[in-house]
Amino acid sequence: MHQFTSPSISSRQSDSPPRHSSFFSISIIFGLWLLIYFAGIFTPALLDDVDTMHAEAAREMVSRHDWVTLYINGVRYLEKPPLPYWAVAVSYKLFGISNWSTRLPLTLGMLALLLAAYALGKYAYGERGGLYSGMALATTIGPYIFTRFQIPDVMVALWLTLGFYFFLRAINEDEPARLYCWGFAATCALNTLTKGLIGLVFPFAAIGIYLILTGNLHRLRKLHLLSNSLVFLLIAAPWHILAALRTPDQGPVRGFLWFYFVNEQFLRYLNKRVPRDYDTVPLLLFWALLLVWALPWVAFLPQAARTIPARWREWRSHLTVEQSANLLFALWLIVIVGFFSFSTRQEYYTIPAVPAIALLVGGWMKQEEESALRSAERRAGLWSSTALLVLGLAIFVAGTFFLFLSKAAASGVELADLLKKNPQDYTLSFGHFLDLTPQSMGVFRLPLAGFSLAFLFGTGVNWLARRRGQVWRGNLALAAMMVVVLTCVHSAYATFSPILSSQVLARAINRRLQPGNLIVIDGDYASASSLNFYTGEHVFVLHEPTATLWYGSRFPDAPRVWETESSLAELWSGAARVFLWSDQEDPKELRGAPRYLLAKSGGKFVFSNQSD
Repeated sequence: MHQFTSPSISSRQSDSPPRHSSFFSISIIFGLWLLIYFAGIFTPALLDDVDTMHAEAAREMVSRHDWVTLYINGVRYLEKPPLPYWAVAVSYKLFGISNWSTRLPLTLGMLALLLAAYALGKYAYGERGGLYSGMALATTIGPYIFTRFQIPDVMVALWLTLGFYFFLRAINEDEPARLYCWGFAATCALNTLTKGLIGLVFPFAAIGIYLILTGNLHRLRKLHLLSNSLVFLLIAAPWHILAALRTPDQGPVRGFLWFYFVNEQFLRYLNKRVPRDYDTVPLLLFWALLLVWALPWVAFLPQAARTIPARWREWRSHLTVEQSANLLFALWLIVIVGFFSFSTRQEYYTIPAVPAIALLVGGWMKQEEESALRSAERRAGLWSSTALLVLGLAIFVAGTFFLFLSKAAASGVELADLLKKNPQDYTLSFGHFLDLTPQSMGVFRLPLAGFSLAFLFGTGVNWLARRRGQVWRGNLALAAMMVVVLTCVHSAYATFSPILSSQVLARAINRRLQPGNLIVIDGDYASASSLNFYTGEHVFVLHEPTATLWYGSRFPDAPRVWETESSLAELWSGAARVFLWSDQEDPKELRGAPRYLLAKSGGKFVFSNQSD
């Protein structure tokens, strides 16, 4: 309806990077990955609980030369599939055991995900759509936060993205190439080796609904189902078969097949898994957190949603590649969110859906950029930018309030001394961050100021750029803003990490550790699992077997690492040196016994029965 004048066209195009330049796009995406992800692999220390537990499983895989059955602290760990641990174990073999070599596979996996999103966006929307999809995914909050510790959800997102790329290529060809079909089967198998049966459920559900809606179920006959099944089984079946053979039923203890498939897959979904060592995020909060994980680009999702074919006639007509991609990406998002809406939920379970949002938004932003200066798309982009500016102002006001409220911590005062513990919330991924108090915010002044200012200026520059019709510069401003924001997040995370890690205490033990010495954790193994990883020694646990190590402890070959108060008292009075980790300054188990404080860090302590 609106016509361009020559000056407008020239002005709009001069704002854009070179067209049809894959090198330019990949360079931008790689640069963002380098600044955001690779720069953060060296610090901080690995955390207690899931971070060092999964790292320890990989370390023991190398030390035991057993690449089939996972072990943690010498105890069978049957909950998880092996691919993430294989990746870390290979990194250890190549580069040695360290913080950065532990994080390297997940960091490289994120780079692969960004390039896969770029390739899929480029296929669906063209070069510009691929660039914007990769930029958006590289600078969203959620994937960054959930690659700070060892969980495989970003890898799930990688295999889904590649799988949908292969599927779209296959479904849009009259005679699909076997390579695309086999590629899809391979990604499903790799996803199954990454996080179990959802590696099949997510792609099959999204694609099945897509084929039903578009009336293309008959196309399945052309997708080489027999050879696809063989490819899947060749990749996925060997480990499952070997794992079942290595851990059969042993008397009253059921083996791998029951625990892995029934208990960990089906019963967990139904919230009947044993032991029930996890909590669930309330449903409305779970939905809201997905929007947080996709910030700031989620502000453009309402406009992107309008590009999704929404009518029966549209679905049954001949969809363009872009339309079919939009529909598939929407189903990708809906299936994952819907699946977990009826199950137990953790904060990070929607991370595999974030690439779908990035792709939808990337495609829409390409459309926005190519539209007329006064078009509906440009007006919609400005409205979203206004909403982001309001958010930026709110974050700036809140950050300024906390800056004025906070006070610099007194010399010698640890962050742990300023927190209020909420152990009832620690089964959630971010439960420890609920310990923060207004007094503790003084420790985070610099990252808080940077975070607040970045949001204010980034959203402001984006708004001004889009108001002037400069979509590219607006998107660059948001990407640059997120580089600063995520750098500040990393800084705050490093400051908070002593609360979540026992590495400092492990180092204190290592300086004194001699053959025959014993390390005991006063509490659940997960609360100080980094002692196991950083000392390389099996630890004893002053706690009945629970949570992660409970089931493995029931097998006859499980090491006897579980102590009681009476057995600890006997060890403490014996000739061997004993190190006791505790989160209590005055452990009740040691009252009346001689003890020596060796180290203190993050509200945790290490005592010994012998002085230096």
